[in-house]
Amino acid sequence: MKKIEPVNLYSNNKPANLPEWDLSDLYPGVKSQVLKEDLERLMLNAEKFKKKYQTNIAEISGTKLAHCIIEFEKIEENISRIMSYAQLVYATDMSDSNNGQFYQSMQEAVTKISSKLLFFTLEINRIEDAELDKKLESPELSHFKPWIRDIRIFRPHQLSDELEEMLLEKSVTGRSAWVRLFDETMANLRFKIDDQELTIAETLDRLSHKNSDKRKDAAEILGTELNNNIKLYSLITNSLAKDKEIEDKWRCYAKPVSSRNRVNQVEDDVVEALVTTVTKSYEKLSHRYYKLKAEWFGVEQLNYWDRNAPLPNDSDTIIEWKDAKRIVLDSYNSFSPTLASIGAEFFDKNWIDAPPRAGKASGAFAHPTVPSAHPYLLLNYQGKSRDVMTLAHELGHGVHQVLASQQGHLMADTPLTLAETASVFGEMLTFQTLLKSKSSPQERNIMLASKVEDMLNTVVRQIAFHEFETIVHDQRRHGELTPEAIGDVWMSVQERSLGPAIKLERNYASFWSYIPHFIHSPFYVYAYAFGDCLVNSLYAVYEESNEGFAENYIEMLRAGGTLRHKELLQPFNLDASDSTFWAKGLSLVENFIDQLDDGK
Repeated sequence: MKKIEPVNLYSNNKPANLPEWDLSDLYPGVKSQVLKEDLERLMLNAEKFKKKYQTNIAEISGTKLAHCIIEFEKIEENISRIMSYAQLVYATDMSDSNNGQFYQSMQEAVTKISSKLLFFTLEINRIEDAELDKKLESPELSHFKPWIRDIRIFRPHQLSDELEEMLLEKSVTGRSAWVRLFDETMANLRFKIDDQELTIAETLDRLSHKNSDKRKDAAEILGTELNNNIKLYSLITNSLAKDKEIEDKWRCYAKPVSSRNRVNQVEDDVVEALVTTVTKSYEKLSHRYYKLKAEWFGVEQLNYWDRNAPLPNDSDTIIEWKDAKRIVLDSYNSFSPTLASIGAEFFDKNWIDAPPRAGKASGAFAHPTVPSAHPYLLLNYQGKSRDVMTLAHELGHGVHQVLASQQGHLMADTPLTLAETASVFGEMLTFQTLLKSKSSPQERNIMLASKVEDMLNTVVRQIAFHEFETIVHDQRRHGELTPEAIGDVWMSVQERSLGPAIKLERNYASFWSYIPHFIHSPFYVYAYAFGDCLVNSLYAVYEESNEGFAENYIEMLRAGGTLRHKELLQPFNLDASDSTFWAKGLSLVENFIDQLDDGK
């Protein structure tokens, strides 16, 4: 693509008729009698369960233990239903103090209930391997073998019953309280741009605006407002990092990332191989692409606010919701009518909340809730092509969660590393559909460039986030970090990952502070890169021979948390522990960049 003079277009158009979710499938309302009665019943059931089984788990038969697990699962699922409802109500408007109060009160109530059940998994973990193997000869207990396998991963890191109970009860005034403070502070932020009071989601959306001045204003105002609260964000980050260090020390985790790897059911060396492969590829991926993009804009360096700018000859046409729905469902249907049919339910049954609103949680997510209900999707839909891809991504999560729900509450959840598979695959299906619809080489190149940027944001940027987290947590072990020190780490990592074609300014040093994953789920971010590279490899298999692929793919999603990544990928002849696996996934990104370079 040759240099094209940018056109300063700006439209106030916003997509119309955006859906809002209906949470009544969980509970009729925050003050409903059903919710009150559920809380009371759950406390009674938990107390009975504890009185009946505490200190007896090692002695009972395998069949009896299976019945205990079934009883435990029912209580746990109802607890999760309550907390899912509370989280979704809170996410709808975090600035509403009533929602915050409701969310906190539900957290405290279910924590009391959960403390009664805590003994159960702790006692299962105390059973010796040989004795447990005898119990697992029972067909009823054998059904729960994947769940038992997963809880016993944490056996070497288990503390005494008293310490475990204390940590659980204190969580509502410890980590959870810091997370809530971060969420509510972010939800209440307003950014004055063009005489409008914008939320953080709307302000971040401006960074991909057609008009360069709009992007610059949004970036500078965003940086200024984040910096106004940087001491608070630094305090939250320091406190949570120290809290994690203390717990990791007691639980004997070797590295800050180790506990996340256990949760993700992935080996440390596999994660290290992923991180090493991506960081070694910075130059041929992000550095090379942003150099190309700077050439298209006719400059040697792009300002940091132009990193996600649409190309100068790109259209700023708003994609209406009905069109986004059609594009995504048609893409899913071309691969598998089964996936499209499940996806259509989200639109038809009000399982999606799409409009950006003041106080609403920023970004997007898919919440699985519980198998006896269904997932919900939260979006902040602005009508951009990236928003269509986000819809495809979150719908992939939702469809995955529906398929996996047949495994039951205890075994439906998929580790984060595999939880991104269906979402990123859904994006790829949608991208390929849109790419085929473009008739001119220029339109195809614009679409291809947009996909490359999404992939760089998913792989390179997320691994850079992982690097940032690793350094911050490592340095925090030697003392509290100042806001300036955290900003220095951020700038250093960003410079290394983005390359010389992106010009960073000190105002950018505060941008780490709005990223919720650092607060909500430490070391979550590498899962995005894991999922993207995995899907790139999967899609290559699909293109080579798609006979039977869709059926195997759906079975992989149905497995939920019952199988590990090696078992799930075996039907596709893929192995994430193979050193070439990650390079193969990254080669697709490089191939797309090659195509853009050839057509420049």
